[in-house]
This record gives sequence, structure tokens and C-alpha cells, in this order.
Amino acid sequence: MQKKEIITKLKESKHSKVKVAITDIDGVLRGKFMHRDKLISALDSGFGFCAVVFGWDMGDNAYDNTSLVGWHTGYGDFDAELDPSTFRTIPWEGDTPFLLANLTKANTTAETVCPRGLLKNVIAEAKEMGFVPMFSQEFEWFNFKETSTSLADKNFNKLEPLTPGMFGYSILRMSENSDFFHDLFDLLEGFNVPLEGLHTETGPGVTEAAIQYSDILEAADRAVLFKTAAKEIAAKHGITASFMAKQTSELPGCSGHIHQSLWDLEKKTNLFFSGDEAHNMSTTMQSFLAGQLHCLPEILPMLAPTINSYKRLVEGAWAPTTLTWGLDNRTTALRVLAGSHKATRIEHRVVGADVNPYLAMSACLASGLYGIKHKLQLKTKPTIGNGYEDVSNGLLPTNLLEASNKMKTSSTAKALFGDTFVNHFTSSREWEWRSFAAAVTDWETKRYFEII
Repeated sequence: MQKKEIITKLKESKHSKVKVAITDIDGVLRGKFMHRDKLISALDSGFGFCAVVFGWDMGDNAYDNTSLVGWHTGYGDFDAELDPSTFRTIPWEGDTPFLLANLTKANTTAETVCPRGLLKNVIAEAKEMGFVPMFSQEFEWFNFKETSTSLADKNFNKLEPLTPGMFGYSILRMSENSDFFHDLFDLLEGFNVPLEGLHTETGPGVTEAAIQYSDILEAADRAVLFKTAAKEIAAKHGITASFMAKQTSELPGCSGHIHQSLWDLEKKTNLFFSGDEAHNMSTTMQSFLAGQLHCLPEILPMLAPTINSYKRLVEGAWAPTTLTWGLDNRTTALRVLAGSHKATRIEHRVVGADVNPYLAMSACLASGLYGIKHKLQLKTKPTIGNGYEDVSNGLLPTNLLEASNKMKTSSTAKALFGDTFVNHFTSSREWEWRSFAAAVTDWETKRYFEII
């Protein structure tokens, strides 16, 4: 949608306010209401957004180890710009108008740590190479019969799941909660986040949704908006939706798999498909895949960003632990689906539901392009059978500190995303680790309180 169309719609709207949001480093939408007249002005001139959203964690605790934003900078405003292409209305809020924003290049170094801005830079590189990335993301998440108040009252313990037991792909469970499932599908469609599929997954109250594929920036916008929208729609039904990667050690974790392919600039030819190559994989696809395998250990925090992420990446829990790829193999890190011209793609299975989609998609695309630029070849054959047992190409880092330290000192990561982003992002992950290390957990209390 063009600016003129948006202005016309806003002037004709019954609403005098517009909801505006920007995505922080953790993938959390930070936003506000803006008066219609102010927003119309901001479409041309931009607006200021408080820099603190890139200087604190998801609990609003200010970082003490970052140079870009901190007490030493005074927490002024960063210049932000609205993206007219993101205009949509919120069906569950009376069709309130909504727009996404990102930091502008006027911020020089600050722009490079804006997740949406980072992805736009990687997309520009892809287009210079003659590629249009087509991506989509799918999410698994838990639903509980709880509110934000009951969560606090229960201290997040003994929560009631939406449905009991293990019942993946259950028509029965969907029927029992039909109002919620219908609202998810229909309201998301009205919010321009169309779903390809929606079903229950294995685990009490677990749901999976696959978002329709599109150009990568739109795919990332949809993924970010999906997580917040699902939570808001759930709340209307007295439900809390949780995208935490690992709810409990007794159950599988929640994935956020990303499906990827590269097309020509006219979007007519899937450049991953070749009927003349082994497994229908073009040389472009093979180099892209090799780049992802090569870079994966160096940029893992962009795909597994929290302490909890690594508790999902364990053997036998439907999440990968090894640097592997396979043909339609759900035990490997990268699952190749190379059938028809239209559907040939790579599914990145390391990605969890707790990611920032802009950063995860930036990591996927940049690492794949790295393989193409350096003409990398696949050194390993596809893993047959159990990917957990194939350690020939190495293992993934096993915790956030290990992964962050590896990324912080990685020349590859800095070549892909620049020193400023790598330093700021890994510092934020180090902060996350320090915050966890300082906490006394339930596990420690149960283990040491009485017996030690």
C-alpha cells in the first residue's frame, strides 16, 4: 500500500489513533498509540523512538555491558521510519490501524542493530546477487487456561493446559476449543498473517501453525506479528499462549522452523530446483546448504537466543543436536525437501519458537549466501537414519554462553553482520547468561535446601 492510500484510509477511518510498533533485540514488539495526524506526518518525516528498547532486556532491565545504548548515552531517541507496506488493521480491536517501523540509516551504527533493518540489509545483498528469497516460518506453542494475573498468582507453577494429554493432529481437541481455533485462523487472515495450516501438536495444550510463504521481509513481519497476535487472540478466550522453547524436560520443545528457497528476480524460477542434479538439488542450493552448515556454529545465538533454547536442543526430542543435513529427515539440523520445482526448499530445524524472526531469517539467508559467494561444496552426504548419531561434521554448542562466546570471536559472524551488531547482540546474550547465573532456581532449592 502506498502512502497516499494509507492517508486516505486513515482520514476515512472511524479511528483517530493508530498502533505503531518496533521490534527489539529479543523479538518483542514495543509500541504505542499515535494520533492519526501525527502518524500522517511521520509517514513522510519519520519519528523518534526511545533508544532504551535496544538498551534493556525483555524484563526492562538495563544492560550494563553495551556501548551503543546505556546510561552513558542518556537514552535519547533513535530516528525511526514507518513502513507503508506493513499497513494492516487489527480485527480483534475493532479494525484499529497498525504499522510496523524500524530504525533508519540516519542512526548510522544504531541502524545495524535494528533486527528489521539488519534483515533488510541482507535482503539487499541477495537481490544484488540476483536472488529473491522466499521464506515462511511455522511455530509450535503451549496454550494454558490462565491469565497474566493467574500466572503471577501461581508463580508460573501448576498451570492448567488448554487440553490434557498427548494428542497431536487431534480433530477432537480442536472441536472442543473450536471458538479459539476458528478465531486464530480467521482473525489472523484478517490481520494479513494468513496461515497454511493449524493443528494440535503432541503435548498438553500444544498447537502448531504454519504461516503462508512470501518474500522474506513479509515472511519475517508475519512471523513477528503472529506471535503477538496469537497471544492477544488467546487472551480474548482466557488463554495464555507461550512460545518458550522448552516448557518441561518431560515433553518435546517448541520449534519455529524456517522454510527457505531462492527464486530469480521475476519470481518465476525456483533456483533451488534442478532436475539434472542429484536429489533435484541445484548447485546454488548445494552451496547455500553448505554455507548454512559452515556458519551455523558461529551464529547459533541468532537461532537459539535464550538460556532455555538449549534445553530444547537435546537428543530424541524432535530438535537437532548435530551439524547434519538429510533428505526429508526430521532428525537433522537441515531438512531438504527437493521434490517439485515449486516446493523444493530447505527447512532449518534448529530454530525454536523463542527466536526473533528477523534475526533468525537474517542468519539463515546470510549464511546461505556466504556459501554461494564462496562456492562452498557439500562435504558430507545426506544423513540416512538417526541424525543424532551422525557426529561426523560436529555438534552444536550446548548452552548460550558457549554459543555467544563463539559468535563474539567469530570472524565469519562479523563478516556477515558487522562488528557493531555482533558486539551488541552477543553482549545482550552475555547479559542473559549473567542474569540466569545470579538467580537461585527451583532445582537448586529442591536439591540443596534440606539434604546438603
